[in-house]
Amino acid sequence: MNNLADVIHILPPMKSGAELLSALEVLPEYDNSVCDSDASIRLMALSDLYRIYVPNQMSLETYSKLYLALLRSLQKKGTKLAVQQQNQNFKAIMQQEYSGIMGGSDSFTIIGSSGIGKSSAISRAITLITENRVIETENPYTKIIPCICVQCPFDSSVKGLLLEILRKVDEVIESKYYQNALRARATTDMLIGSVSQVALNHIGLLVVDEIQNVCNSKNGKSLVGMLTQLINNSGISICMVGTPESAVFFEQAMQLARRSLGLRYDVMEYGDTFKMFCETLYSYQYVKRRTEITDAVMEWLYEHTSGNISVVVSLIHDAQEIAILNGREILNLELLNEAYQQRLSMLHGFIQPTSPQVKQTSRVGKRTAVPALKDKDNEISVDGISINELVSRAKENGTDIVQLLKKHMPVVEVAI
Repeated sequence: MNNLADVIHILPPMKSGAELLSALEVLPEYDNSVCDSDASIRLMALSDLYRIYVPNQMSLETYSKLYLALLRSLQKKGTKLAVQQQNQNFKAIMQQEYSGIMGGSDSFTIIGSSGIGKSSAISRAITLITENRVIETENPYTKIIPCICVQCPFDSSVKGLLLEILRKVDEVIESKYYQNALRARATTDMLIGSVSQVALNHIGLLVVDEIQNVCNSKNGKSLVGMLTQLINNSGISICMVGTPESAVFFEQAMQLARRSLGLRYDVMEYGDTFKMFCETLYSYQYVKRRTEITDAVMEWLYEHTSGNISVVVSLIHDAQEIAILNGREILNLELLNEAYQQRLSMLHGFIQPTSPQVKQTSRVGKRTAVPALKDKDNEISVDGISINELVSRAKENGTDIVQLLKKHMPVVEVAI
């Protein structure tokens, strides 16, 4: 690559459709013969479950959003405005005179519940987009990092985040921006100018994870304001990733809301995508007695994970671990339930087991519940007929007791 203005041509072609799904997918190599190995070997191999990545609609949209954001950012490199902005950033460092020439509102959010795979989707997309390469140009000579990922400080410290960005840049291109900032005891205002200059020269896309930390901190609005200033002074795109509580924070004011437009996701619905994911995980069995997944097991998994894919992975992993350790050597519903009760007890308050039934669209007339009464012999009766009599009648006629009970009282069937 010779000219900085041609930097966008080094990006790999944008993928879509089946080609993109195939490229995003990660399926570790699996050999059935491992099931005959020692327990220690199988337990170590079991960790491959956490490496599995099955792309879904969120993966496709995240890839497209990040690719286009990086493309917009790289298009600004080497332009006349970029040179003018470099001069302004130098004044910001030396004279504390801020002037954003690049401008723009290239920030967006990816918001979703914890554990649905946001970070994994971003990681896979970035790997595919950048191919883990640093872009080098000769005229002028510089190194551009396509994407930098940082985590929002727990206290939303503006200075802490700025220093972390410099440290990440130093790790990749072996520069000394972080050391120089510490040595100079740079103030927050000086750091904003310095990081803007570094971002303009060396960063394509900045991803800030755990952005929900701004919600409960007095420095939250200051940190978002700093990111806005960073966009204006560097022209780079910034992606903010967080949980749904961060959406409440950004909806407080117009200037925050316009910076947080983007993608929003919830846990996976019960359908073909969830079933395919469960089938893929179930194919990686390290117990000696192999079983096949059934619809009942998939329904149970959805009921006890609420569609959260990270919990599904943990549940299947821990169930196999328990089976190997106690010698039962089988992955079945009993072991899954044991793993749910023993290993996921701290998540029970966040997971409400529900049946993945199709929502009823037609309105059902209100049914009046028939009270159950006790007769003189202290037997429970409905409509004057005792429960014992109904059971005897069902046995004599060979009918289903549930269907017989429905004729005399409201009955709700619950999947177990």
